[in-house]
Amino acid sequence: MSAVISAQGLTKRYGKQTAVDNVSFDIPAGRIIGLIGPNGSGKTTTLKAALGLIPFEGELSVLGKDPRTQRDELMQDVCFIADVAILPRWLRVADAIDFVAGIHPRFDRAKAERYLANTKLTPSMKVKQMSKGMIVQLHLALVMAIDAKLLVLDEPTLGLDIIYRKQFYQNLLEDYFDEEKTIVITTHQVEEVEHILTDLMFIRDGKIILAASMDEIGERYTEVMVAADKVTAANALAPIDTRTVFGKAVMLFDTRGPNGVSRAQLATLGETRNPSVADLFVATMKGTYA
Repeated sequence: MSAVISAQGLTKRYGKQTAVDNVSFDIPAGRIIGLIGPNGSGKTTTLKAALGLIPFEGELSVLGKDPRTQRDELMQDVCFIADVAILPRWLRVADAIDFVAGIHPRFDRAKAERYLANTKLTPSMKVKQMSKGMIVQLHLALVMAIDAKLLVLDEPTLGLDIIYRKQFYQNLLEDYFDEEKTIVITTHQVEEVEHILTDLMFIRDGKIILAASMDEIGERYTEVMVAADKVTAANALAPIDTRTVFGKAVMLFDTRGPNGVSRAQLATLGETRNPSVADLFVATMKGTYA
């Protein structure tokens, strides 16, 4: 199947500032992609371009359509949850369901009501009576009940407590995702989405610096807790990052990079393991927050 999102030379400038800098990537169907980067890296700008919310340079195809000229048609198959789920404070739950049912041909009212039945939301409850977690639950119920091919989530659980965050992603997997749907997520809580991602994209200063499947990540990167007498030998193999844990050096190696080294060789230096996405992110972003 052709890519759900395909970018070639995607660029977005705000005056003299380049927010997205000539990036190219393909996202196939049936994947859950984490678009991860620090503040100001170009994450949200990339998503806005894909949703047809801003003009841009280069080529960008979303579900085979140009978001600049075919946005109305495109949004029949795309749903979006932003970091701030803005709903009118006077709106009741029942009114929100009626509204979406009236404007979207593929909205499943029964599915939305089934999801809401497992929350503390009631049909008569107004938005102004809801916590932020409840507002996100309402927004999620409306979005998941639409039979869309692409779901875009921009920091969807920002500001929520851990219970709401875990519930959000569990519901996403159980009630929405299947092999015909694609989800793109941006988040700062990398460790909370790591277990659901199929693919990872790191973006820094408007450029994609890493794009790979989670399987490829596991095969490519290795962390070593280096034995004290092997530190010099390990440094000679050019680790891409070194940190200290309980007084021991932990080094990250790229086995496919220009200084690629085999896992067998790394095993002679100390205990090896696959790095977490959070550790890999910190290692590749060092200096970005300076």
